[in-house]
Amino acid sequence: MRESLLVFSLARLTFLTCAEKLCLEKQFSTAEEFSRLSLADISLQVGRDFSIRTDYDPQKNLSEAQKELMLCNRLKISFVHVNDNAYPSLLRELTNPPYLLYYRGRIENLQCPGISVVGTRKLTPYGRIATTEFSKSAALDGNVIVSGFAAGADAAAHKGALDAWIQNPELGFVPTVCVLPCSIDEITPRSNLKLAERLLENGGLFISEYAPMVPLANWHFVHRNRIIAGLTPVTVVTQAPPGSGALITADYALQMGRDLVFHKACFGEQAESVSRIVKHELDIRFAKNQVSRSKIEHTVETFVDDGAPVIEDYKDFCRFMKERPGERSFSSEKGIIQLSLFEDFIEV
Repeated sequence: MRESLLVFSLARLTFLTCAEKLCLEKQFSTAEEFSRLSLADISLQVGRDFSIRTDYDPQKNLSEAQKELMLCNRLKISFVHVNDNAYPSLLRELTNPPYLLYYRGRIENLQCPGISVVGTRKLTPYGRIATTEFSKSAALDGNVIVSGFAAGADAAAHKGALDAWIQNPELGFVPTVCVLPCSIDEITPRSNLKLAERLLENGGLFISEYAPMVPLANWHFVHRNRIIAGLTPVTVVTQAPPGSGALITADYALQMGRDLVFHKACFGEQAESVSRIVKHELDIRFAKNQVSRSKIEHTVETFVDDGAPVIEDYKDFCRFMKERPGERSFSSEKGIIQLSLFEDFIEV
């Protein structure tokens, strides 16, 4: 039986990998024992030098872990360990999966078939409709919708899952998983607070790899994206201008060997208008050495040119999942999805 305080103490050490935390967990039975180790001792235990991290204080780490555990108990926040049965098996396949997942809501959502649905915060009206309707249809068909609870496409995806439950209460719960970039006791952005309340009240799930009180850092957003991609066998991008965080999630999906699909809402006049604005902003930031050229060139078109499929809606998504690899192609210039074997053309 693991001591909760020990795993909380290990979870706080962001300079350790999940495998290194598991290694240390086997060697110590209590947090008190572990707190006697200096940074040099930890380096010896895991075989890696951490001498550049001079700010580690084992007693402070123990004290903070005690506060986090106390807050979890007080706020009724639960957690699941990487080796627990409730931990999602697909996420465990990551090179460095979260050692702990803190959660609020219905943990069983992690064991249901899932689809990750992501997109831009700068969602167009058509993009919002496409994201909501795709997610609603997928949820009504028995899928849990996984997204990052950001404004724009993420919120629309979770809203689609909520709409599915409203339309069909026999589902029993809102089939969605919200992956937070912040600590589990917070909701960001605050504009989604009412949506969060409705999801939690009706069986949705919120997860985070950050315990209560952990300050939000910019790198958390990108790190969160690997969890979104890792939780499901397929990621659907509904709209994403150049440099969008959703395309980072797409990269993660491909790196993990998962399916990656783009919705036709990524193309067309509305999407192109947003892309032009975003590209102009990125060009200005590039001139100031604030972003790299690769960020500007990171576009939906590059994925599609490399063979990523484009779907029209959820029904078309289901058709795609039954097709053989390479069976369809897409022309972003002509706006046409081509099913090569059936010669079935769909206007976008």
